[in-house]
Amino acid sequence: MSPTIPAGKPILVVDDEEQVIIDLTAKLRANGLLNVSGCRDSREVVGLARSLEPALILLDLRMPYLSGEELLGELHALFPQLPVIVLTATDEVQSAVGCMQAGAVDYMVKPVEDTRLLSGIRRALDIRRLERDYRHLKEKLLSPGLANPEPFAPIVTRNRAMQGVFQYVESVAGTAEPILLIGETGVGKNLLARAIHETSGRSGEFIEVNVGGLDDTFFADTLFGHRKGAFTGAPEAREGMIQRAAGGTLLLDEIGDLSLVSQTKLLDLLDTGKYYPLGSDLPRRTDARFIVATNRELERLMQSEKFRTDLYFRLSTYSIRIPPLRDRMEDLPLLMEHFLAAAAERMHREKPAVPLGLLELLGKYEFPGNVRELDNLVRDALARTTTSTLSVAAFREKTGKDLARQPSELAASLLAFPQRLPTLRQATEMMIAEALRRAGGNQSIAAGWLGISHQALSKRLRNRQPTEE
Repeated sequence: MSPTIPAGKPILVVDDEEQVIIDLTAKLRANGLLNVSGCRDSREVVGLARSLEPALILLDLRMPYLSGEELLGELHALFPQLPVIVLTATDEVQSAVGCMQAGAVDYMVKPVEDTRLLSGIRRALDIRRLERDYRHLKEKLLSPGLANPEPFAPIVTRNRAMQGVFQYVESVAGTAEPILLIGETGVGKNLLARAIHETSGRSGEFIEVNVGGLDDTFFADTLFGHRKGAFTGAPEAREGMIQRAAGGTLLLDEIGDLSLVSQTKLLDLLDTGKYYPLGSDLPRRTDARFIVATNRELERLMQSEKFRTDLYFRLSTYSIRIPPLRDRMEDLPLLMEHFLAAAAERMHREKPAVPLGLLELLGKYEFPGNVRELDNLVRDALARTTTSTLSVAAFREKTGKDLARQPSELAASLLAFPQRLPTLRQATEMMIAEALRRAGGNQSIAAGWLGISHQALSKRLRNRQPTEE
């Protein structure tokens, strides 16, 4: 697996022997690390570290002017987050211990095998990345609100758990690691994936692929593309979705339904950053960011050996679980208004009022289809509506809730009377207060629940008197 270098940041090779720099540069570039700079004069290293902002330094110990030991201490003091790997011909325990105490992240004796060098670079970069991500995540979670709320605007919510998800997304969206989205059908995994893409600042496209049910050949063809004549029925070359997502984000939905063979292909892609279009012997590289989504519990699939454990851990560096609608029912009135307004606009109709008691009764429904199910219910209800009030027929049929009960039955389900009855004024005040609380302060929604106009509610609030004791 080629280490992932932050965009624009080179690896700086510091050695007084030019041939060593040439050999190391060639070795790194052959393994996909193309951005490499060299320096033979140890006196220039600090200045280069400031101007180039390297991702990592490979440092020789035995050099004229400043020795590697002196330079290591200076670098660690000035750039404590900059990883430095010592490469030296000196195979001494005391030297290695001294370098590690001075701030080196690794100590390697020349000549270094390619696998040892690359694994050391990858480990050093991973450690620094995790430290950086931890600091960023800590800062985000301790700071109120979102730095950029716009990407999350399509996700209608005032739920605290969802706000926490948004903050977490802001903290990890800029990284290159995969993100695993877990949630039931209809919770909005694709919306959150798009928000991650827009928050990341990536310039490429957001590409979404549902991989559930794809056989191994079709999976490879969809992702990797194929050359002309790669198989019967391929008269022309076709680019894969990975190529279309270059510089952007690729969402693989229903990842839990992927076959084991296709899982192996995906793991190899994530580990190497390389893929082969069908019929091609020449590898291509990808810089796409991967988001995977599932409505299944991958841990259970691993236990039954239907999902690769190594792929799971490769995908779940950042794992986000999206709460179902039944756990965020305070969003129900907001979502109802949002979907109803959108449906009315699409159908070029006036938005009808929400009937009294509808949201209260829907609040007891489990919503197995989550937000998507509510959207479908609202669209169906609006299509059936012929009056100024939203039809309840669709909700009654789909949810099994009987919304056509007699007033006494409805009252019994909505009200619990204490032994001492409140006065009418007290009851009115309590109903208004409760409606406003459930509507999150939205007077339009509260008025709809109470069966009065917005103007009437505003007037009652202006003329409010202290409740009688």
